[in-house]
Amino acid sequence: MDALALLILVVALVGLGLVATVTGLIVGRRRGPKPLPNTHTDVIVKPPVEAAEDEPPVELSSPPATLEPEVEVPEELLEEAPALERPEGTASRLVRLRQRLAGSQGALGRGLLALLSRDRLDEDTWESIEDTLLTADIGVGPTQELVERLRTRMRVEGGTGADARTVLREELLALVDPSMDRRLQVSGADGQPGVVLVVGVNGAGKTTTVGKISRILVAEDHSVVLGAADTFRAAAVEQLATWGERVGVEVVRGPEGTDPASVAFEAVKEGVTRGVDTVIVDTAGRLQNKAGLMDELGKVKRVIEKQAPVTEVLLVLDATTGQNGMIQARVFSEVVDVTGIVLTKLDGSAKGGIVVAVQRELGVPVKLVGLGEGADDLAPFDAGAFVDALLG
Repeated sequence: MDALALLILVVALVGLGLVATVTGLIVGRRRGPKPLPNTHTDVIVKPPVEAAEDEPPVELSSPPATLEPEVEVPEELLEEAPALERPEGTASRLVRLRQRLAGSQGALGRGLLALLSRDRLDEDTWESIEDTLLTADIGVGPTQELVERLRTRMRVEGGTGADARTVLREELLALVDPSMDRRLQVSGADGQPGVVLVVGVNGAGKTTTVGKISRILVAEDHSVVLGAADTFRAAAVEQLATWGERVGVEVVRGPEGTDPASVAFEAVKEGVTRGVDTVIVDTAGRLQNKAGLMDELGKVKRVIEKQAPVTEVLLVLDATTGQNGMIQARVFSEVVDVTGIVLTKLDGSAKGGIVVAVQRELGVPVKLVGLGEGADDLAPFDAGAFVDALLG
């Protein structure tokens, strides 16, 4: 009995062991492999993997300041400095402006020719001729003079409409006076630069005229320095700087409110030092009172002439202002020794007769005319071309 019990006990123990083993295997399969001992669980930071040559580089959200592009930009794609403008030549500009003048001022000549070509020139006709001339801003004195000459010649010579045109052209040309010296004095003596002082009220186109004159001179291969002495208008200084940049001309300027005379002095000094051909000085155009204007312009001229003589004083007038422009002309002529006139905006509602009126008033020639807003819409005044344009 004892032996049998012992055998049963041994068999039971062996069976229990087999069951446990099988159970462990089944559970192990369900739960997965037993984890490795915790001897390699530290996080290892690996170095960044370099991208292959055919893969795009990874963009950084904030690249280091020293990071430089690795791709070389072709030279043809590099931004080039803008080329300086080459102004239009004087000859082609003058042809174009003659055409524009004929379009805007031809009505005056056509009206006069129509009156002079009548079969009978009675008093009513002559009064109409006189009214036409006065309306064109020629002025009372020149108008009376012209009408008297026309009456005398038409009475003596008579003739057809073609003859009337010839007579009118000759008399208008005499009134404009082709004998006046209209050359710009832009060159100095003894190696010094010519100094052009530009005066006129604000709004007449003074600063723009300075820029346009510099373009004319550059087109004729002159070296130029500009002086931005209209320091009371910041816009004038910036405007002149822009003109200078366009044609490669140096502009001497100072802070807003700087003494205009000191800027003018430095501009001429720079021109003398560099040996340029011409220095053009823009001036302030305030007309609060004649005494203040005289003091300011007088000081500007005095300090300039410590460096070099002023060779030209140009008065800029807005041709559309009519008699108001004539008042301005009188004031400036009393303040400075005006040597030439620039008439701007002659392409609009301006009357061509102001050319005659202002020359008679000041005794100096119109040297330049502006017929538009374009950069090259300024040309030397030619008496013959002007009269031909009036007659259409």
